[in-house]
Amino acid sequence: MTLRTLRSLSWAPTIGLSWLWGLGFFYSIHVTLTYGWLGFAAFAGPNAFGLYLFGHVLGRRGRNPAEIVRAVEGRYTGLFLLAQVAAVGISCYGLFTYVLLPLFGSRAPVGAVLVLLLGAATGHAASIVTLKRLHAAYLAVGTAAAAIAAAGLSGAASPPVPLAAFDERFYGLCIPSLVGFLLGPWSDVQQWQRAVAIHREGGSIRTAYGGGALIFLGLLGLNAALAALAGPGLLAASADGIPGAQAAVTGAISRADAAPLTIAYLAWAVIAMVSTVDSFYCATRWFLTSVTTRSSSPLLAFVPAGFVASPLWTLIAALAAAAAVLGANLSMMYLMVPFATLFVGATLCLICEALGARPTYDGVLCAMIGTAAGLVFLVGYVAPAGALIALSPIVGAIGALPAISALLGPAPPALPDAAETAPGLATLVLTKDEAVAAHGFDGPWFVLQLIPTYDDTNSVGNVYFANYFRWVGKARELFFNVCMPDFDLATTGFYVLTRSFTHDFRREAREFEPVVVRIRIAGHNRKFVTLAHEIHSRTQGLLGRGEQTLMFVDTARYRPLDIPASIMAGFMPHYVKDAADSSPRRNAGTRGVALAEEG
Repeated sequence: MTLRTLRSLSWAPTIGLSWLWGLGFFYSIHVTLTYGWLGFAAFAGPNAFGLYLFGHVLGRRGRNPAEIVRAVEGRYTGLFLLAQVAAVGISCYGLFTYVLLPLFGSRAPVGAVLVLLLGAATGHAASIVTLKRLHAAYLAVGTAAAAIAAAGLSGAASPPVPLAAFDERFYGLCIPSLVGFLLGPWSDVQQWQRAVAIHREGGSIRTAYGGGALIFLGLLGLNAALAALAGPGLLAASADGIPGAQAAVTGAISRADAAPLTIAYLAWAVIAMVSTVDSFYCATRWFLTSVTTRSSSPLLAFVPAGFVASPLWTLIAALAAAAAVLGANLSMMYLMVPFATLFVGATLCLICEALGARPTYDGVLCAMIGTAAGLVFLVGYVAPAGALIALSPIVGAIGALPAISALLGPAPPALPDAAETAPGLATLVLTKDEAVAAHGFDGPWFVLQLIPTYDDTNSVGNVYFANYFRWVGKARELFFNVCMPDFDLATTGFYVLTRSFTHDFRREAREFEPVVVRIRIAGHNRKFVTLAHEIHSRTQGLLGRGEQTLMFVDTARYRPLDIPASIMAGFMPHYVKDAADSSPRRNAGTRGVALAEEG
């Protein structure tokens, strides 16, 4: 076995534990006791295969998960955060309702808070690499504790689990389960963070997720074995009248009244919960930090980025969702439904983009169709009506039809370069009367008109190359002066510095040829502004173009600052995000800036 394989497999424990959370932990108990061993196989097989398939697809040679995340994170922030809310909400609900409340009664809230604080503090302090090592230890301790619990329950008299006990609700759940489990890892930011980290350190994503899927399948089987040893006991019915067996193991342990047995099972459940919360916290902070760093929202000039990027808001939302379901006396199924309905359209769009399709995602449309799919599911689940349950994920997938068509259909023709072909740019012609020294806005472009003279030429007779840079600088300063007429170097709290400057020469100008310098805001994130420029000649058209990146520092110690609020207020009215921003050249430049920031 090679060193690369071993390094890749070292990620398998954290992959397996990060995908266990409340759904796998508690639903494996319920499905085994309710639908028998074949029912468990129908649940566990697609679940583990979906985890493996995520790693297999992302692990294809030449596919970089970090680049995919940077390309899609802005559009799919809502999907990733809602999926975390649902996943953590299920875990919190399951631990409290099916373990702590039966064991500790009124003291259960205190225990739940302690577990959440432990997980959140670990995720806040640890990097993903540290969590990888920590989860390997968690896995060893947790499986040992589960084995002790199984040994303690082995002497209990419980009816054997049947091979199969299917009903209409089970048959209806087959398609939603398959869809939810195959798509689920793609909406889980925890898995994206792991894929990026594995790729960054040179490991094999496919090997890591193959090992992680096997470990995950083993953990599901371990809980199914605990369920078989415990027996169904007294099933608890929720407000919809549907009985659930998720608390069966806890009930059997309570009846046994053995402290070692209780401690062992409690340790296993707490480890599963802590490894969910710390993983969620670490991954969500990683994701939101990236989103806020590259965001162009003007609000981030006024609100601290660390405040926005804190995972605590997502955790609070997850707790609120869990509390709402608990208060309504509903089962954990109501927190599981979004993965097979509400999230289906958005997740399919995400997968299509990750595989190379052009962006066609309409978040509002997918949300409305997904909500309708969720209602169809709930009506069929309560009735029960297996056909409606099976139909619901198909309804949810309708929102992704444009993305699927873009992936499977012919590639669209390449868009021509806007700067070369837009009317009036490449063939810009001015009379000498029009080309007097003047400046002002023409739409999003700030335009400076001038006429070069002999003073601007070199010994050969053409305009000296440095003058193009000087003209762009003059246009930029006039641009600033128009947007911020009250800016004063004597009183300002920040300086504007040029971080980078590039220019692509196309043709050369000569004396007395009217020249137009055009400059506009091409893009920005929280710290940097990118200005694009073009230089045109009266007779020759495009002379050259390029871009520059600006940064901001304080006047006292030259520390980098977020874009100041006065800059945002002065310049944002002139920022128009158009089709040129999505061209391959523009995306390449944006990736370069992003890589430079990370470096």
